[in-house]
Amino acid sequence: MDQAPIRPARHWVTTWTAMPQLTEPDNMPPPPYAKEGLSLPDTTLRQTVRVSAGGRRIRLRLSNAFGGAPLPLTRVSVALPRGGAAGTSAILPGTSRPVTFGGRASAVVPVGAHVVSDPVELDLAPGSVLTVSVHLAEGLASDELTSHPGSRTTSYLIGGDHVTAEDLPGATPVDHWYLISAVEVWAPESLGTLVLLGDSLTDGRGSTTNGNDRWPDLLFDRLPGIAIANQGAGGNRVLNDGLGPSALARLDRDVLAQSGVRWLVVFEGVNDLGTAPATREAQQEVADALIAAYEQIVVRARARDLLVYGATLTPFGGHDPYDDPDGHREAARRRINDWIRTADRFDAVIDFDAAVRDPAAPHRLGAAYDEGDHLHLGPAGYRALAAAVPETLFL
Repeated sequence: MDQAPIRPARHWVTTWTAMPQLTEPDNMPPPPYAKEGLSLPDTTLRQTVRVSAGGRRIRLRLSNAFGGAPLPLTRVSVALPRGGAAGTSAILPGTSRPVTFGGRASAVVPVGAHVVSDPVELDLAPGSVLTVSVHLAEGLASDELTSHPGSRTTSYLIGGDHVTAEDLPGATPVDHWYLISAVEVWAPESLGTLVLLGDSLTDGRGSTTNGNDRWPDLLFDRLPGIAIANQGAGGNRVLNDGLGPSALARLDRDVLAQSGVRWLVVFEGVNDLGTAPATREAQQEVADALIAAYEQIVVRARARDLLVYGATLTPFGGHDPYDDPDGHREAARRRINDWIRTADRFDAVIDFDAAVRDPAAPHRLGAAYDEGDHLHLGPAGYRALAAAVPETLFL
């Protein structure tokens, strides 16, 4: 009797992420999509995301991590956007697929939790854009809403159930993501996910809206054989909560709990320096604490058999308010970078500092890379970061 062919082992791999955050008042949906005690009532929310690795079977994670009430998802679908473009409200006819949860069209996500959908058959090419449409018939009975404000991608809001509509004329555009936190693909066992733990520099401040030219996007363009999960968020810190939980607090959720994760890059700490007092004592203290935190991240990640790479902190000379006149924060940044380079705690070092600093003034970004505020990078700077990552780290 002939034996059935042996199929290669496969597993779920995270191919896109957005770190869940509590939505600040300025980033809430505009009226009539939010009011006191109610968010997204009878609203269809259509959003696009650019995945890294592709596959023919996908699933979604939707988050109510910071919602103030249970999140009732009435109907959800996925599709391919018209023209393959990010930030568009139109979908390609014939590509819409319903998303279910335990075989049901709807789901209620408890406060503080997330939900993983059933698998959906959809041919999603590597580096392509996916459209996710969500209808909330009742809305969320709270004005505490989970989102990722720094989407650098346009989403759309419209009243009523338009989940399967081919376009949304008259919809309200907003440059934020709401509720969606991850996309996963069913992939060969050989494919793994690289998680990037970072702040606004990884989130892509200074990149092009709907252009997908953050450094994680550009890194995937260089290294298409891996999946990349961008877990950066503006204002994020390693040690203390701020705009979202600290890196230490969110490590389990945003890194260790991701499907198929094999590698971690830690590129975070500038906001810890910038928000600590600009005195010698305070900067020595925060640098000590950051070094201890990096060691904790390494220990916890290696317990899950991850390879952990440390990225040096990039310059902020000339930035108001981080650049203090006495140079205490710059001294702390250099001390941390020296430790990252020489302490041999990480499995490898990625020298982002060397990639984008001004050789004539190493405390400042190179002019060609500076977005304009002397802290964040423009697209050229993000290309330099992507180019600085050795591909040998992922063989």
